[in-house]
Amino acid sequence: MYRSLFPRDMFAEMDRLHREMQQAFDPSPTIRGFGRSGFPALNVGSTAKTVEIYALAPGVDPATLEIHLDRGILTIAGERKSAEPSPGAKETLHINERFDGAFRRVLSLPDDADPDSVQAKARDGVVHVTVQRRASALPRRIAVQ
Repeated sequence: MYRSLFPRDMFAEMDRLHREMQQAFDPSPTIRGFGRSGFPALNVGSTAKTVEIYALAPGVDPATLEIHLDRGILTIAGERKSAEPSPGAKETLHINERFDGAFRRVLSLPDDADPDSVQAKARDGVVHVTVQRRASALPRRIAVQ
């Protein structure tokens, strides 16, 4: 009912503005704690040798993703295209909760992350980023002679 009084894009624009304001005032997330919201959703874990990041990004073309690691800050950015009905289709959109548009997630990595040993793979809407830990930071056994 109210959607007929206002342009449909106004509500989407207000939602986008709300998300951006929330991200602007939330502290930068680290591997120990993340903000409550954001796209893509992230799962982060670690082993003795790696830090594993999973970005859940359904509907995003992996070729359009930009993943950067600079000074211990990992950035995942891209854009998810709208799934709007084709022009001329006799379809009315009542609820649209799917996020579309540009996105950016920033993650602070531990000091022992090696920026030269990063791999990223995408499969079925999940981007898996593996960051190796520096060899100098790994535990090692010292032989006694």
